[in-house]
Amino acid sequence: MGDKANAHPGAAGRATAADHPASVRNVVLVGHSGSGKTTLVEALALTAGAVNRAGRVEDGGTVSDYDEIEHRQQRSVQLSLVPVEWDGFKINLLDTPGYADFVGELRAGLRAADAALFVVSASDGVDGSTRMVWEECAAVGMPRAIVITHLESARADFDEMTRICAEAFGGDDPDAVLPLYLPLHGPQGPDGHAPVTGLTGLLSQKLFDYSSGERKESEPGEDVLPQLEEARNRLIEGIISESEDETLMDRYLGGETVDFKTLVEDLERAVARGVFHPVLAAAPAAEGAKQGLGTVELLELITGGFPTPFEHPTPGVTTIDGKPREIKACDTEGPLVAEVVKTASDPYVGRISLVRVFSGTLRPDETVHVSGHGLADRGHEDHDVDERIGALSAPFGKQQRSLTHCIAGDLACVAKLSRAETGDTLSAKDDPLLMEPWEMPDPLLPLAIEAHSKADEDKLSQGLARLVAEDPTMRLEQNQDTHQVVLWCLGEAHADVALERLRSRYGVQVDLVPHRVSLRETFADKSAGRGRHVKQSGGHGQFAICEIEVEPLPGGSGIEFVDKVVGGAVPRQFIPSVEKGVRAQAAKGVATGHQLIDVRVTLRDGKAHSVDSSDAAFQTAGALALREAAGDARIHLLEPVAEVSVLVGDDYVGAVMSDLSGRRGRVLGTEQTNGGRTLIRAEVPEIEIGRYAVDLRSLSHGTARFSRSYARHEPMPPQIAERIREEARDAS
Repeated sequence: MGDKANAHPGAAGRATAADHPASVRNVVLVGHSGSGKTTLVEALALTAGAVNRAGRVEDGGTVSDYDEIEHRQQRSVQLSLVPVEWDGFKINLLDTPGYADFVGELRAGLRAADAALFVVSASDGVDGSTRMVWEECAAVGMPRAIVITHLESARADFDEMTRICAEAFGGDDPDAVLPLYLPLHGPQGPDGHAPVTGLTGLLSQKLFDYSSGERKESEPGEDVLPQLEEARNRLIEGIISESEDETLMDRYLGGETVDFKTLVEDLERAVARGVFHPVLAAAPAAEGAKQGLGTVELLELITGGFPTPFEHPTPGVTTIDGKPREIKACDTEGPLVAEVVKTASDPYVGRISLVRVFSGTLRPDETVHVSGHGLADRGHEDHDVDERIGALSAPFGKQQRSLTHCIAGDLACVAKLSRAETGDTLSAKDDPLLMEPWEMPDPLLPLAIEAHSKADEDKLSQGLARLVAEDPTMRLEQNQDTHQVVLWCLGEAHADVALERLRSRYGVQVDLVPHRVSLRETFADKSAGRGRHVKQSGGHGQFAICEIEVEPLPGGSGIEFVDKVVGGAVPRQFIPSVEKGVRAQAAKGVATGHQLIDVRVTLRDGKAHSVDSSDAAFQTAGALALREAAGDARIHLLEPVAEVSVLVGDDYVGAVMSDLSGRRGRVLGTEQTNGGRTLIRAEVPEIEIGRYAVDLRSLSHGTARFSRSYARHEPMPPQIAERIREEARDAS
C-alpha cells in the first residue's frame, strides 16, 4: 500500500461501468472549508490520467466545482462525484463542501461512500466541525485516513501536524493515527523554508521523489535510515497491535523480523476494519507535471487499504408497508435497491439523480419504483410512483459519460426521474422497497420570502418545490398564522445559495421580509361583553343580542364555550351560531390581530326575534360580544417559547449560557457528555432565536449544535408587547 514497487498508470479517464463490486472504491473527502479537498481531487484525477492538466478535462472545464455558483462564491457548495480509474479499479471520489452550512451535502457523501479521506491543512490545523464528523464516522465504523495538505506553506510542519491529528483523532489510542511516509525536503529557499519534494516510505524504506513532476523511486542513503528508525518502529508496532494474528506482537518483541508483505497485508486489513488510520501527505501537481506529490501513494491506499462495497453493510430495508426485508450486501443479482443521494437540475437535461446502488443492477430504460417517505414535515409529500429510467451516466465536470449499467456498490447519474427526490429509494417495479433515511440536520434559520412581482409569484411555488426536492436540509413552510412563506435553511451561506438558485436556475426573483413568529392573545382577567346586531332596512331584518362572560384559562386549554342561558332567551338552535361567531372572532384576534387562546366564554343571556333572528345574525352578535369584552379587559400578548438544547464544547459553555440569558432564556440544566462537551437545556422565546443558528456558530467557532422544539405560549414582557401593538396600529 503506497510502498509497492511500481505505480500503475491510470486509465485514460473514460470512467466506465464497473463489472464487479470488488473493483469499486467509494471514497468521500471530508475537511473544513479551504483545506484543499477539491484541489486534491483534481490532483488525483491528473495522476490517474483522467485530466490533461491540473483540474481540467477535455472541454477545458474542471472536474469539480464546475457550478456557476461555486465559481462566484469561490468555494464548494454541493456534493460532486469524480470517478477515476487506477490499476484496474474504479474509484468514485466524492468531494464535499467544507462549510458548515452545507453539511447536508456532506452527509449525502458519507451515505454514498465506504471510506473517508479527512483532508487537513498543515497551515490551519483541525477544526471542531471536522472532529465532530470524525466521531460520526467512528460511531459507524467507517474506515478513515488522513491527508495533510498545504505543505508548501512557510509555516507547515508535517511532524507537528501529525501529532495534532493523533491527539484530535486518536482518542485513547494515539498509535492508531500514524504516518506511512515522512516528507523529503529540498534545499532551503531565501525565506528559510525547505519545500517538500518527495516522500520516504517507512515500511519499504524507499525514496519517492516528485521534484521532476513525476514519481521516481530510489534507495535512500545510509545516513537517512537512522533518522527513520523511531518512526518506522512505532508504525510497525501500531500495525502489529491491530493484527488479527495475536502471536505477531510477541514474536516481534522477541526479536523476530516481520516481513514487508505481512506488514502491508496487516496494515490494509486494519485500515479496512477502521481501527488504524494512516496519515499521508499530498500536494497538487506543478504546471506541466504529470503527478502531484503523494497522489500515487493515496491511490494505492484507496485501492489496497480501503474496503470494497461488500464490506459496507446495507442500510435497513423494508417493504412499503414497513415490514423488514433482509438484503444481502452488494449482491449484483439480488433485488434492486438503490438510493438517490443527490438531486440536481440541468437546464438542458432536466433533473439528474445521483444514485448509489446497494443491491441488484440498474440499467437504462427500465421501469423502477420510486419511493419517498418520512419528510412531509420538510415540504416533501410521501410518494410511491413507477418511473422509467433515462440514460445512465458518470459525471466528469460538466460532461455526462454514458454507462451501460450500474452494479451494486457503484454510483451513477440517472436522467429524467421527474418525481425522484434526494433520499428516495429506487427498487423493482414488482418488488417495491424502502431504505431507512440517513440522518439530516434540521434547518433552523428562517427565511421569510415574497415574490418580487406578479410574474415571479406565478413561478415561486414550483421553484421552491424544486429547491426542497433537491435539498432535504431545507424545509418549506406555509405559515397559516403569519401568512408567510418561510424557507428554513442551515445558515446564511445556505440561504444565499438557495436564493441564487431560485433566481438563476428557476428564474424567480424574491424579496426578503422580516420573519414573524406566531403570537397569540388571551384575557388577563375576567370580562363581560354584549353583542347587539339589530338592523331593519325594509323587508327581512336582522336581530340578535347575546351577553357573554370571558375568563382566562391555564395555558394549553384553547377556547372553551359554555352555555348558561336560562328561560330560552337565546333559542336553542342559535346557541351554536353564537359559539361559531365567538370562535371565528377568536381566530382573528381581538387586540393585535393574533389568535385568541386559553379562555372560557360563557353565554349568559340574550334576545331573539321570531322573524328577524337568524344563524348569521347570532354569529355576528357573538363576534361583537367578544370584541366588546376585550375592549374592557387587559389583553396579554403571548409569545411562543422554545425548548432549546445546545451541545457545546466545555470551553464555550460560559459564553453560550450568558448569551442565552441575554435572549431572555431560562437555563433548565446542564449535562456533561462525552468528548469534552456539555448539553445545555434552556427555554427561550422564539422571537429571540430567529438568527441563533448563525450567532451560535460564531460564538462557538462552529463547534456547537442546537435543536429546538415548541414548548408553549406565555405572556410577553409589557414593553415588548406594547411595541408589537404599536406596529399593529400603524399597519392598520
